Amino acid sequence: MQWNIFWKRLLIGVLLAFAVFMSLLAYRLGAALKATQTALGDCERLEDLQQVVESDYYEKVDTETLMDGALKGYVSALEDPYSGYLTPGEYQQWQSNEAGVSVGIGVTVTLTEDGSGLQIVSVEDPSPAKLAGLQVDDVITGVDGETVADLGYQEAVNRVRGEVDTSVELTVQRGETEWKKTVQRKEIEVVSAYGVMLENQIGYIRIASFKENTVEQFQTALQNLLKNGAKALVFDVREDGGGLVAALEKIVDPLLPEGDIATATYNNGETKLLVHSDANELQLPMMVLVNGNTASAAELFTASLKDFGKAEVIGEQTFGKGIMQNTVEMKDGGAVTLTVATYQTTRGECYHGVGITPDVVIKEDYETIDFDHPNPDNDAQLKQAMELLEKKMH
Repeated sequence: MQWNIFWKRLLIGVLLAFAVFMSLLAYRLGAALKATQTALGDCERLEDLQQVVESDYYEKVDTETLMDGALKGYVSALEDPYSGYLTPGEYQQWQSNEAGVSVGIGVTVTLTEDGSGLQIVSVEDPSPAKLAGLQVDDVITGVDGETVADLGYQEAVNRVRGEVDTSVELTVQRGETEWKKTVQRKEIEVVSAYGVMLENQIGYIRIASFKENTVEQFQTALQNLLKNGAKALVFDVREDGGGLVAALEKIVDPLLPEGDIATATYNNGETKLLVHSDANELQLPMMVLVNGNTASAAELFTASLKDFGKAEVIGEQTFGKGIMQNTVEMKDGGAVTLTVATYQTTRGECYHGVGITPDVVIKEDYETIDFDHPNPDNDAQLKQAMELLEKKMH
């Protein structure tokens, strides 16, 4: 009798468990079906739109261009300036940029006031442009037979960059003289970190961005300065819009004490370690120079040194970008970049939308500053940093 009761209870338990399992399965299948129906509905909407555009638009359309536009529009609906879809070509260019390598002729340009040309503001040395005799203030008015005015700024820049080991014909204006010059495009390593010894054995390190190759350049600059007897350091991240957090971690590691330095918080509330430092810690007085365009990884660099008591900050309120992006490659060879987390140091608060307030606030006219040739005589922020360091050194 007892055995019969036992088996009945066991059977009832199994049936109840099976019923719960089937209910959960049905729920999940229902949710999956609903999601599939939604996806199919979205595809039908896009297909309907495509058919109307292709049949009714008064000019022939490029389907691939339209699809790229649709994908870009999908992500842009997030209304996040840091998220976006990259076409396969744009993604390749992005990868080269993050690696610290660019393809082109080795110039930095800006659009002239009247929009008729690309004015050269710097020439890499060595570079194809340098070899071709191009100079600062030369104006590129044409690219491969088309005028910059007709192409527009971005398209003209893209045409100048082109592909490695190909040539581009430029129409160049210098004063009243105009001529054509064919320049060979090459792969050029971007210098994003370098060091200079200033007066009184104060080392100056400029970090223009945080790329993959910035780490090696920074380490070389730091070791050279220390080898030559640097007694204090100034880190200049003014006009540095940030970059790779992975590069940042390797750069701050030798400057900070052992421990967890920064964390990231994701949309599900999960917090992950972002930056860790080992036991090697540089013991020198330090200063960090910042301004309103110091952003993202450059701000995290600044906050790390400031919050851990390793450096004072001089300059102007920083930009206030305390969010992190992740780029994922898609099946079509393109990629999507999305904001995925906020971040902060383990000793501070998230500065997103707020920025970092310097310990010493000094306004500066950055048009008069030559970052390649740091000079405290025409740079009030650098002068203040050096004066404070000299006091700490004595």
